Amino acid sequence: MAIPKRTVLDLTGLFAHAGHVLNTRLTAELAEAGLTPRMQCVLIHALERDRTQIELAELAHLDKTTMVSTVDELERAGLAVRRPSETDRRARIVAVTDEGARAAATGQKIVDRVHREVLATLADGDGFLESLASLVDGPLAAPVESPGRTVRRSRPPRT
Repeated sequence: MAIPKRTVLDLTGLFAHAGHVLNTRLTAELAEAGLTPRMQCVLIHALERDRTQIELAELAHLDKTTMVSTVDELERAGLAVRRPSETDRRARIVAVTDEGARAAATGQKIVDRVHREVLATLADGDGFLESLASLVDGPLAAPVESPGRTVRRSRPPRT
């Protein structure tokens, strides 16, 4: 049987590889600040306003179990605390400590630098970001259910 000739680059493979390499680079760089990319993402979103663990999980694209372990890590490191929500007694707000805010600021400088360095290799980095955002807000906005497979929750619309 002959292998069909591809007419388009392997988009899935390219995205998977780029995402993996970017994540490993951020993991290595953020480790110097005592953070992981997940911790950094949760801290940044929690600093914006009071948010529950569920809201933060959606923004950080984390499942419930991973979110709980991430907040556990943040609490052990003294970077965040859980406190009861004033509007929903069943919910917990993730509040960032002063030390957590300092760590998040340091971490964001690292993330911004890495992103700038990566985008600097492109002729039109801003255009690439706009195109990627169009994909993520459009045809790649939500996962497709597949029989017998667990699918990550779809992400909320970008604001």
